Amino acid sequence: MSIWAKVATAVRGGVNEAGEAIADNQALRILDQEIRDADNALLKSKDALTGIIAKRKLAEKKVESLKSSLEEYEGYVIKALDNKDENLAVEIAEKIAGMETELLGEEGVAKSFTDSEAQLRRAVVQTESNLKRLKQQVDTVKATETVQRAQAAVAARHSGANSSMRSAVDSLESLKNRQAERGAQFEAAKELAESTEEFSLEDKLKAAGIVGGGAKAGDVLARLKAKRGG
Repeated sequence: MSIWAKVATAVRGGVNEAGEAIADNQALRILDQEIRDADNALLKSKDALTGIIAKRKLAEKKVESLKSSLEEYEGYVIKALDNKDENLAVEIAEKIAGMETELLGEEGVAKSFTDSEAQLRRAVVQTESNLKRLKQQVDTVKATETVQRAQAAVAARHSGANSSMRSAVDSLESLKNRQAERGAQFEAAKELAESTEEFSLEDKLKAAGIVGGGAKAGDVLARLKAKRGG
């Protein structure tokens, strides 16, 4: 692979990594916005729940008020009958019939509000639980992303330090090898100098007659004759 092909591959790799990083950041931003939207929707649901609770309470008060009035008017009927006032008793009874019809309607309204309140309460609780879990997961993802970025930075620095250290070690080994080679050269030169000095000194001693030279033929013959006995 040519150098330009390697450069192109490296650039594509960098672009892919950058693209992935952008996509991850975009996904987190989108998720944050969706969480904000869900929070707003939850607030609106709670407002709606508050309104339903208020209407349910009003309807229940109306029901209780009607029941109280019915008991009161039933007492009036009894009194009218005790007074043998049949017409008044009938008129009161008609009033009671209308109130009972109204009571049935108000009880239906109150029950409808009660049912809606229960449903909305369950929805709010479920939404709050889901949002809480989602927020925790997002916080975990963000924290993990931060930690991994820090780890990547440390790893990059550590890798660079290791590379520099290896280069320094290699340089040190090379220097030690050169020093060892020069040391060997110095030892060889010293040995050669000493050998030359000893050889020169031997020649000087022989020339001065202090040290004898090698064996001569006459000396060898004389020694053999003496050994033969004459």
